[in-house]
Amino acid sequence: MRKLLITIDGPAGAGKTTVSRWLAGRLGYRYIDTGALYRGVAVAARRRTIDPQDDVALGRLLEGLDLNFQPHESGQRLTADGEDITEAIRTPEISMLASTVSARPVVRAYLLKIQRELGRQKGAVFEGRDMGTVVFPGAEVKFFLSASESTRALRRFAEIQTKTGASLEEVERDMRRRDEQDRTRALAPLTPADDAIRIDSTDLNIEQVVEQMLAHVKLVLNRE
Repeated sequence: MRKLLITIDGPAGAGKTTVSRWLAGRLGYRYIDTGALYRGVAVAARRRTIDPQDDVALGRLLEGLDLNFQPHESGQRLTADGEDITEAIRTPEISMLASTVSARPVVRAYLLKIQRELGRQKGAVFEGRDMGTVVFPGAEVKFFLSASESTRALRRFAEIQTKTGASLEEVERDMRRRDEQDRTRALAPLTPADDAIRIDSTDLNIEQVVEQMLAHVKLVLNRE
C-alpha cells in the first residue's frame, strides 16, 4: 500500500498534537510536530537574548543551530545542539515567542528545508499551522482542525496548569493574542488550505476525530 503525506493544521488547543499522534499510530506513520521546531528556535533565541525581529541575528543563530527529533519511549524528543529541550519549549512565554519568530522569513526558510526533507519519503503526519498551505501544498490529505475558543482555552489550561500555574483567564488571553498573531501575519498566516477537510472538534472526543480522519484517508487510498 502506498504511503501518503498527511497534514493537520489549526490553532492552539484544537487537539492537533494528540490527534496527530493517534492518527500516525493507527496508520503506522511518523508523527512530525513542526511547531516544536519553531519553539526550538524560540528557545535558542531566548537563551542568546536575540531580538525576535532581528533577521540578521536570527540568521547567524540558525547557521549554527542543529535541531533534531530523537526517538524516545515516551515519544519523540527535540534536541538543540545535542541538548534535550522538550520541556523548555512548552511554556506560555515560548509559545508567544515562537509565534513571533515564525513570522520571520529567515526562520521560515530555514525550517522549510528541514520539514520538506522530513516529508520526502512520505508515510508521515505533519502537524502545524501552514503545512497544507505552504510547506506541503501537494499533500494527498489535508486536515484543518478547529474548536471553539472557550473549548481550546480549557484544553490548553488543563495541559499546562500544573507546569506554569497560569489561570484560565491568562491562558485564554494568551491564546487569543497568539491566534491574532498567527492569523494576521503577512507571511504564511494561519488559514485552511482550499482543499483541506475541516473538522470542528468542539463536541468530539479524540477517538471520534481520528475515526473521521481515518475514513478520509481510506477514501484516498482506495482510489488506487
